[in-house]
Amino acid sequence: MSFQSYLINIRTKTGNSAEDFIRLATDKGFMENETLKPGIKAGQIVQWLKDDYDLGHGHAMAVYAYLKGKRN
Repeated sequence: MSFQSYLINIRTKTGNSAEDFIRLATDKGFMENETLKPGIKAGQIVQWLKDDYDLGHGHAMAVYAYLKGKRN
């Protein structure tokens, strides 16, 4: 599955776009100025997405990659 397909599936499942997750991660305290704060680990983001959005590991990692700057 391509990265973009992951993002489409995530939006279908959660109703949130990848851009929405930047705002949500900021609200949660993981990001500042659209950048992950120092010390924030993938596992923290993955657990948040699993707990709050019922995403699987692969989809949660796609969001983490997006938050880290991957765009395609």
